[in-house]
Amino acid sequence: MAKNNLNSGDFMEKNNFEAFDTNKFITPIIITTLLVIFIIFFNPIAIVGVGERGVKVTLGKVSPTSYTEGVHFVTPFISSIKNMNVKTQKNYIDTSVYTKDIQQAQISYVLNYNLQPENAHKMYREVGSNYFDTVVSPVVEGTIKDVIGKWNAQDLVANREKATQEILVKLQKHLAPKYINVTDFQMTAIAYSGVFEKAIESKVTAEQEALRAKNKTVQIQEEAKQKLISAEAEAKSMSIRAHALTQNKNLVEYEAVQKWDGKLPEYMLGGSVPFINIGKK
Repeated sequence: MAKNNLNSGDFMEKNNFEAFDTNKFITPIIITTLLVIFIIFFNPIAIVGVGERGVKVTLGKVSPTSYTEGVHFVTPFISSIKNMNVKTQKNYIDTSVYTKDIQQAQISYVLNYNLQPENAHKMYREVGSNYFDTVVSPVVEGTIKDVIGKWNAQDLVANREKATQEILVKLQKHLAPKYINVTDFQMTAIAYSGVFEKAIESKVTAEQEALRAKNKTVQIQEEAKQKLISAEAEAKSMSIRAHALTQNKNLVEYEAVQKWDGKLPEYMLGGSVPFINIGKK
C-alpha cells in the first residue's frame, strides 16, 4: 500500500514538473506575439531612411525640428513622422517661351536641386510634400521667361552659356529663401520653328558671303596699294637717274656701254663714230 502511495506521489510531481516546463516555454511566445501584434496595429516605431528628414506631426501640429536618419518612437494614434526627400534631384523639362523679337522657342533644360535638410519641417508645414509643383516649378518657369525675353532669337543661340548662367544665379537667389538649394541648371537645347530656322540659315549664309566679298575687296585694294607703291618707287628711281644723267656726261656714256651689245651699227652718217667717246677726258 505504501508502495502505491509513493508511485502516485512521484507521478503527480512529474506532471507538475512537465506543466511548469511547458508554461516556461509558452510564456515568451505569448509575450512576443502580443508585442508583434502591438507593433503591427499600433505602430509606435518610425524609420527615417538615408537621404531623408522626418517631420513629426502630433495631433496635426508640425514639430519645430526635423528628425535625422534612423529609428524614432512615436505615440500611436497621436503622433506620426512624415519623411521628406533631401537628396539632390535631377529634373529634365521642356518649356515654351518667347524671345525679345517675339520668336517662340522650345527650351530643354536640366535642373538639379534639393530640399534644405534643416528646413524640411518648415517646407512641410508651409507647403507640404509636393513642393516641386507648388514652389520650384513656378519660379523656374518665370525666371526662364524673364531671361530669355531679353534676347533676340539669333543672339540667344550665340549666347546660350551667358543666358544659362544668368538663370542659374537668379534661381539660387529666389529659391534659397523658399528652402530649396539649386546646384545646377543647364539649357540642353533651343529650338525654333522650321521657317525661322531656315531664315536664320539664309541670313548666316548671306553674312558669310558678304564677309568673303569684303575680304576679297580688301585684298584687291591691298594689292593695288602695293602696286601703286611699287610704281611710285620706280618713278622716283627713274627721276633720280634722269637727273643724275643730265648732270654727269660720263654717266651717260657708262649707261650706254652697259646697254651696248658689242656690235657697231651697220650704217653711220658722215663717217661718224658711235656715241662712245673713247680716250677723251
